[in-house]
Amino acid sequence: MPEDPWGDVTGMNRGYVLTLYERYLADPQSVDAAARALFARRAPPAWDGPTPAAAPGPGGGRVARAAALLRAVRETGHLYARLDPLATAPADPDPLRPERFGLNRGDLRALGAEALADAGVRAPGRTALEAYERLMAVYALGPVGFEFAHLTDEGARAWLEEAVEAGAFGAAWEAADRADLLSLLTRAEGLERYLQSAFPGVKRFSLEGLDVLVPMLAALVDGAVAAGAKRVVIGMAHRGRLNVLAHVLGKPYADILADFDDRDPGRAAALAAAGLTGDVKYHKGWRRTVAAPGGGEAELVMCNNPSHLEFVDPVAKGMARSAQDERGRAGEPEVLPERALAVLVHGDAAFPGEGVVAETLNLGNLRGYSVGGAIHVIANNQIGFTTEAGEGRSTRYASDLAKGFGLPVVHVNADEPEAAVDAMRLAWAFRQRFGRGILVDLVGYRRWGHNEADEPAFTQPLMYARIRSHPTVRSLYADRLAGLGVVTPERAQAMAEEVAARLAQAKGEAPTPPAPVPARPPAELSPVTTERLGRIGEALLTWPADFLPHPRVARTLERRRDALTRPRGVDWGYAETLAFATLLEDGVPVRLSGQDSERGTFAQRHLVLHDTRDGRRYVPLAHLPTARASFAVHNSPLSEAAVMGFEYGYSVGAPDALVLWEAQYGDFANVAQVIVDQFVAAGRAKWGEACGLVLLLPHGYEGQGPEHSSARLERYLQLAAEGNMVVAYPTTAAQYFHLLRRQAATLGRDARPLVVMTAKSLLRHPLAASDGADLAGGRFLPVVDEGAPCGDPSRVERVVLASGKVAAEYVSARGREGGGECTALVRLEQLYPFPDAELAQVLDRYPDSAEVLWLQEEPANMGAWTYVMPRLAALLDGRAAPRYVGPPAHAAPAVGLGALHEAEMRRILREALAPPLSTPTQ
Repeated sequence: MPEDPWGDVTGMNRGYVLTLYERYLADPQSVDAAARALFARRAPPAWDGPTPAAAPGPGGGRVARAAALLRAVRETGHLYARLDPLATAPADPDPLRPERFGLNRGDLRALGAEALADAGVRAPGRTALEAYERLMAVYALGPVGFEFAHLTDEGARAWLEEAVEAGAFGAAWEAADRADLLSLLTRAEGLERYLQSAFPGVKRFSLEGLDVLVPMLAALVDGAVAAGAKRVVIGMAHRGRLNVLAHVLGKPYADILADFDDRDPGRAAALAAAGLTGDVKYHKGWRRTVAAPGGGEAELVMCNNPSHLEFVDPVAKGMARSAQDERGRAGEPEVLPERALAVLVHGDAAFPGEGVVAETLNLGNLRGYSVGGAIHVIANNQIGFTTEAGEGRSTRYASDLAKGFGLPVVHVNADEPEAAVDAMRLAWAFRQRFGRGILVDLVGYRRWGHNEADEPAFTQPLMYARIRSHPTVRSLYADRLAGLGVVTPERAQAMAEEVAARLAQAKGEAPTPPAPVPARPPAELSPVTTERLGRIGEALLTWPADFLPHPRVARTLERRRDALTRPRGVDWGYAETLAFATLLEDGVPVRLSGQDSERGTFAQRHLVLHDTRDGRRYVPLAHLPTARASFAVHNSPLSEAAVMGFEYGYSVGAPDALVLWEAQYGDFANVAQVIVDQFVAAGRAKWGEACGLVLLLPHGYEGQGPEHSSARLERYLQLAAEGNMVVAYPTTAAQYFHLLRRQAATLGRDARPLVVMTAKSLLRHPLAASDGADLAGGRFLPVVDEGAPCGDPSRVERVVLASGKVAAEYVSARGREGGGECTALVRLEQLYPFPDAELAQVLDRYPDSAEVLWLQEEPANMGAWTYVMPRLAALLDGRAAPRYVGPPAHAAPAVGLGALHEAEMRRILREALAPPLSTPTQ
């Protein structure tokens, strides 16, 4: 223990220590054993005069109690603020009365601010009484509640306290500003009222009860664009979405109204012509370009969003980050947070309920995923569908999860428009000052049920009795402005009539026709030569003279020096690195992220080197001297949904970049199923959203059990339709090399997601390695005809079709055990789109009498069999149907014992190698 245990105690902690010491003097058992031992050894110093023991009256004890009172107001005042528009009265702030702290108003009047400052307590006023009254007005008696005490950054906490206590972001509301605010509230309410009367009972997920969200977001967007942001990305669910689209992003009323006529055959024909299936009106996004005050333009984006709540959160963040990264030069991209802002609007039930929220919050301060602070808003209806707060969360506030990630929280009453806009201005200023996220909890209500066809009084009769009699925020604010002499009741009524007339006019206007998926100029990729690969390889084996990588890593990389000239010298990991390098030379930015992706799950990649003496990082691809674009690789947190969603958003927002997400094992992507189903697979058809994201999913059966074997290939094949994506299972390093380059070449012309079943044991399998010439020449082949050992296609009696690892296993077994002399092996390397023409051309080389087998290591109800079988049968028209060779159907993806796996593999390989007329061995 240091000689002076009090030397490091500063600021407000001094008041806390003195309060604790007073309790110790009155009753030593009232404090814990450690505090008793400390106080017994040495009393705290007289930071503000005599210690409590010497002067329990007007001296230090009174200062300590006053300090505790002010601290309590700051920390707990939100519990008593007027936050609920439906409440008859807020909670009684009796626990914050001076008498509860052994003080009276005279005591506080007698204490000067200097005495409190000496005790480390900032007091906004000349006396403790003035400070107390000011803090009560700010923290406990108004329509706003603040939670800052949990912040560990003392500077951020002090800045927030000073800002709110000084009213720095309480705008000087001029008459014109108030009239503008009423006008915006009138438009927001007017749209909802028009839709309710024109389309009664039709789902729209009204904003009513949270109308003030519109001016809040409008103020935020205006502030961001004025500050130089080039992109503002809003991610939100369906509640209030149509209103925000109209009044914040400028979507024409005609387009919004047309979406309510979903039986119009003309609109259906237009969708079909654009190659889209479309989506419901409250899921669709919007983009708009606006002029920036200082010149130039800014893009406002409302993200497309499925009904799965909160999964848009990471997508919006990824889109924002893509605008912040400077990708146009070599090296790791410079991140410029001022270029883009992410705004996430959450539901009060979904924010604590959906796990993707916590995953997304966890990205907030991570190097590869930070957006310089997202601004979060909870659109707080105080109810879920029919589930009340006490049934839906274990915390006091819907926002409490955010405090665990260090976000300040501002609660505000949705019936107080000026306070709500001021809260958003504070949030924007905090983000700009500290580059971190903040949350505004907008507490309101939901005037209708979960949707407009629902009757909420079935389950919440008392709440909805209050809501039915509760005036709208627009009417409350209009009355207030009338009382202030700012807007007359007649003018307020005229505003409402003007909005109704404009909406009636828009009903007859033609909407914007649906646009096809936009196309960019294709990426220009230079030819790959052996000389070019050799030069790149040498550059990648160069690092600073004083850099000392791990010796085993150095040896692994050194083996690549002559890999291009050795037979089968290029393994999977090196082929990938060379593909990335050639793309960087061609000016295509590359971004790879995932769990352990820097090294690779199987230690196959080593894109980031670490100095064994000081831990310095060195990324050879970021130092490639001939690169013309950025390279980024990031180890992700141990989550899938948020990170895949982030990379999806990044790919949409950066169509020039090759963006890859990698699962540690392929089945980890199961956790991100919503992102796969709703965004990756369906985003193009629903929303016309182009995305070239690559999913790398390690897949292969090596006897490691039901988990970590299967990437669930069958699921992606089930989702594949209408040319929505590419699903591939390459077998060799060269095929993987060409597949990545082909994907990059399509980014501008016809970007589609690419799902790759990537290697595990194949990473180092000699049959999966390639010659350097295989990379320098050729292209990706959807079908690879290996032929038969007999060498004469006319003698072939059987054709074995297989994808990926099992094809290599078949060749190895044939070499060990013999057989299959007149059996041709054909590798199906691309499964979707199904390569009908290429496969038909290969099958035509062999006799019609040749038996066709489909060989797989996955169970019969998984893998590619059920997808391939009808397509093969169509190609074999008039010939015998294809036969399945593989494990039988199973409930689990793989067996749990290595011995069982090995026995199953021996059986299916023996069956595939057996003479066609023999009875297969079971």
